[in-house]
Amino acid sequence: MNTPVTIIGAGLGGLTLARVLHVHGIPVTVYEAEPSPMARRQGGMLDIHDYNGLLAVEATGLMDEFRGLILEGRQAMRVLDQNGTVVLDKADDGTGGRPEVQRGELRQLLLDSLPAGTVRWGHKVSSTRALGEGRHEVTFAEGSTVVTSLLVGADGAWSRVRPLLTGATPEFVGTSFVETYLFDADTRHPATAKAVGGGSMFANGPTPGKAINAHRESGDTVHAYVELVKPLDWFAAIDFTDPAAATARIAQEFDGWAPELTALITDADAAPVHRPHYALPIGHRWDRAPGVTVVGDAAHLTAPNGEGANLAMLDGAELGKALAAHPDDVEAALTDYEQGMFTRAETPIDNAFLLESVFGDNLPQSLMDLFTAQEQTP
Repeated sequence: MNTPVTIIGAGLGGLTLARVLHVHGIPVTVYEAEPSPMARRQGGMLDIHDYNGLLAVEATGLMDEFRGLILEGRQAMRVLDQNGTVVLDKADDGTGGRPEVQRGELRQLLLDSLPAGTVRWGHKVSSTRALGEGRHEVTFAEGSTVVTSLLVGADGAWSRVRPLLTGATPEFVGTSFVETYLFDADTRHPATAKAVGGGSMFANGPTPGKAINAHRESGDTVHAYVELVKPLDWFAAIDFTDPAAATARIAQEFDGWAPELTALITDADAAPVHRPHYALPIGHRWDRAPGVTVVGDAAHLTAPNGEGANLAMLDGAELGKALAAHPDDVEAALTDYEQGMFTRAETPIDNAFLLESVFGDNLPQSLMDLFTAQEQTP
């Protein structure tokens, strides 16, 4: 295949695609809005699943390097109630199929596997337009343009490429995370560190709509995800530019919870960040448009369910393999990829199956009730 591939977005999906194309000798350029690889915090821990994310890693030929990123013990899980009572404590016995790595380290591994210059930093897309015969023009914020005969949008929830295919837009699903961090947790926040344990911790109260979840990252860092079911205007009334005031307002929602849990809010070492959850319509499709497709959140954004990064990487890997398998027929490759991607995106995540596969026969009803409530949230 001699057609160069233009990818918009240097996240995990776009970089997995770029790596698989490179492995197969297909020329590729990635344009990324961020000015550098570490221009912003690259998220927290990811559990890479054996049924999708690990298949993508295998396709990149980087499995040995990936194993070097795995943080041992992070598959341990604890479930607590709002009083801090341990409902379930599951150790990481090393047999799980969901190894944990830092998102930023995985992204850097993919970046390092690409030839110098593959990723063009500081290229924020302002618009895209079809030129006919499968060719597209991408215009960047600083005024430059690029014309390509094979355009892939790996540019996330608010993709500038997706409108070339579909008018579907993300809608707020009713839930949000408020992210916080505790640094040097074992020494500076010992009670909370003990409550979280060595891996992930889920804490939910007697009524749906609020939860405090946390994950032990590398370097003695605890990353918390405070979940609330509130309308966007409720969050809009909170001044997140005033960390103390925002922290106090969020903590108020968890009045009466155990202090080692609420400390994930009140004692945070970084300002709280509101992360509202948006989703595209489940099962939406589009007619094949020559010379363009999308991967990951640009294609099938959902509220956080543990699958987003895994599916984005699998999308990238499957598209790369399809293009390699059809070197003389780009449209056949894109058709094969999209049909498989549509099927994956239309298959709902079976939370019962996932939770039972993690917790076995000890699955607490309280945790199942929490996920059931999330699924029923409009």
